[in-house]
Amino acid sequence: MAQYQPLNAQCFVKKAFQPLFSDENNPQLLYVCKINPDVSNRHPRIMHSHDDLVELVLIYTGASEYLIHNKKYPVKAGDLLVYNSGVVHDENSTPDSELGFYTIAIGNLHMPDLRPDALIPDDAGYLFRAGHHFDELKQLFEMMFRNLADGEPYAERFCNSLMHALLDKVLSVVNAPTPGIAPEIPEVDEPNILGSRVKKYIDQHYTEPITLQSIANELHASPCYLSHVFKDMSGYSPIQYLLRRRIGEAQTLLITTDYSVTQIAGMVGYDTQSYFNMQFTKNVGISPKKFRQNYIVADKHVNATLKKKPKKNK
Repeated sequence: MAQYQPLNAQCFVKKAFQPLFSDENNPQLLYVCKINPDVSNRHPRIMHSHDDLVELVLIYTGASEYLIHNKKYPVKAGDLLVYNSGVVHDENSTPDSELGFYTIAIGNLHMPDLRPDALIPDDAGYLFRAGHHFDELKQLFEMMFRNLADGEPYAERFCNSLMHALLDKVLSVVNAPTPGIAPEIPEVDEPNILGSRVKKYIDQHYTEPITLQSIANELHASPCYLSHVFKDMSGYSPIQYLLRRRIGEAQTLLITTDYSVTQIAGMVGYDTQSYFNMQFTKNVGISPKKFRQNYIVADKHVNATLKKKPKKNK
């Protein structure tokens, strides 16, 4: 006689639980983005940060190296990145990286005992291995992207509910043991401290007409030594970092506001639109106007950012 096999067809909710979200913590889904490998290579999303939202990034194919805050991290398929507000990150794919990823942005997030627009403690790191959670995370990202991209009825409400489920799953990943991820290195030696001061100064003043000499004067250091230390830390010279910071913030303004290209050029520190256009095209591969058109209006199956954030008037 064959041995009896249970059906295992029904699961019960056996434990009482406290909902993660309530009236005091009612996050809002702002946009969902899916970037295919050919797009990330041709038109990279350069160094930027967000002051009023949290970004979650899931790498679904390829490998590369990202600069996050002041440290380079190798990223690959199966990695989850969590960017609290204010974290500067440089999503710079190499020609052979073939990197594909999803991104969602969440605003109005107020987690218990954390600052606004922070999903995890600021010292918890940025890079996490999704492990066995990867397939479920990918399905949630894809469902959100697909429903919004296809304009499904009630897509916004449905995707906002999926976002709640996604955040719960992300917290499961973040709070699980993740061997192989290097811990944050404390900034205790003089070069690291100086490098971090250079980064902080540029982040605070990138819209101003600063030079290597003016940075050195402000920080009371030799321009040559300062440049050497900063490049060892970040992989960029201070002026390269300044340029990428300006271009990255310009990309954000192009895809989240209706400011004109001329206005955006001035807002990120360029005196003339022509020079801004030249630098933007050199680093991104297309003009600012084309980037705005392609990023928002392009084929939804290749590269679509679906903005839920109200546009500012010109």
